[in-house]
Amino acid sequence: MAGSWWARVQAGGMLLALLGWVSSCVTTFVPLWKNLNLELNELEVWTMGLWQVCILREEGVVECRAHGSFLALPPELRISRLLMCLSNGLGLLGSLLAALGLEGWRPCEDRPQLKRRLLLAGGAAFGAAGMTTLAPVSWVAYNTVLDFWDDSVPDIVPRWEFGEATFLGWFAGTFLAIGGLLLACSTCSKRTALPPAPACHQPPTTRGPARGHPLHPKNADLVI
Repeated sequence: MAGSWWARVQAGGMLLALLGWVSSCVTTFVPLWKNLNLELNELEVWTMGLWQVCILREEGVVECRAHGSFLALPPELRISRLLMCLSNGLGLLGSLLAALGLEGWRPCEDRPQLKRRLLLAGGAAFGAAGMTTLAPVSWVAYNTVLDFWDDSVPDIVPRWEFGEATFLGWFAGTFLAIGGLLLACSTCSKRTALPPAPACHQPPTTRGPARGHPLHPKNADLVI
């Protein structure tokens, strides 16, 4: 029963981590980190991502333009690009390592200690991917709040607000962190631990005659 319970923990952690990794990849490339509604022209909605800015018109036409120079971007966008790409790479690495360490998979099945280490490394990679997803998303959201409530900017100037990718990034980072934690905790399973060393078996010893009991004359020749 304990082994099956830990196997379910591994399966649940793996599913959460994979869902978070896919969501993190989507968050990286969609231009929905910020939204801007123009009061003078309500027929246009501006959206911004890490790689491009898009304009959604009333006719349903979307026009996107990539950011100019990388060095001309604000610091939060430049660092967010690097961190999100790092998160995607860590998620891929965690998927490969954790898949080899799951119970029931044939690779490395005869080496339980190696499977335990692979599973632990995969959980750590997923956890690191979750942190590198939450950090840039939270940083961009924090700067968005500061700009929105900046008193030095006139009220007539439109202000950026949270986009859908911001919330998706928070969910992705949380799923990655929880999934990695579950995978790391599942290494406490008895089935993934080292099996106990076999006891040393000695050949049975031949019992001699008990003390105080002389051999029967009829069986003396057998002893000789």
